[in-house]
Amino acid sequence: MSTIKEITTEDEWRVHVASLPSSTLLIISFHAPWAAPCAQMATVLKTLASEYPVTDPPATSWVSINAEDLSDISETYDVTAVPYLVLQRNGQVIETVSGSNAVKVRNAIETHAKKADAAATALSTNGTAAPEKVAAHAEVDTPADPAKAKEELFKRLEELVKAAPVMLFMKGTPSSPQCGFSRQMVGILRERSVKYGFFNILADDEVRQGLKEFADWPTYPQLWMEGELVGGLDIVKEELEGNPDFFKPHSVTKDEGAVAS
Repeated sequence: MSTIKEITTEDEWRVHVASLPSSTLLIISFHAPWAAPCAQMATVLKTLASEYPVTDPPATSWVSINAEDLSDISETYDVTAVPYLVLQRNGQVIETVSGSNAVKVRNAIETHAKKADAAATALSTNGTAAPEKVAAHAEVDTPADPAKAKEELFKRLEELVKAAPVMLFMKGTPSSPQCGFSRQMVGILRERSVKYGFFNILADDEVRQGLKEFADWPTYPQLWMEGELVGGLDIVKEELEGNPDFFKPHSVTKDEGAVAS
């Protein structure tokens, strides 16, 4: 049975990718240790991987990457929230799944793994690939029910705002903020050693527009704590003026005698 390999360095990542045949389906799981849904997804993926035998050449390859520790790799794949799954073959991304929906993850992996099997069978039988057979499972888009679509979006947003005890919805990423207010918010959190998750709303317009209605807050950045909206930059500054220890429960700095340099 297949197992999941934890990638811990960029060099290890490059070597692993370079070692895979072009036909191998690479399943990349981006995670963060602070996000509870990632632990659930790790269990799901471990179970799924065990269902795929080890073959030569490998039909599938399963890897796990800490999105924060290897941020350059995360940015390459536009990872803005975790858990985040990427399916890749021959260096090309063929599907991504954001969130912890086990059914979506299983369906995506099974679909593309079956396509690989179909292509391999065609090659071994005819000597040439049969792309029309491989593509036979392509999905047909159907009109969405607006009410149902909104319900599903709000359900997703409810999960996103609770993805970490402190969640920042911002323009850009902490390493590359795309607006001054987001840059200031990141600076405030860093100064206070706050452990937080983030979501780049510029990378997902559905979230960008939907969260405004969901939160009843029209601007960004938005800071959420324990699944509850705190507000924007001005509100956060007001909270700190009234209570300098506002972020203390979420600070990774435990040494009370430490002096900021």
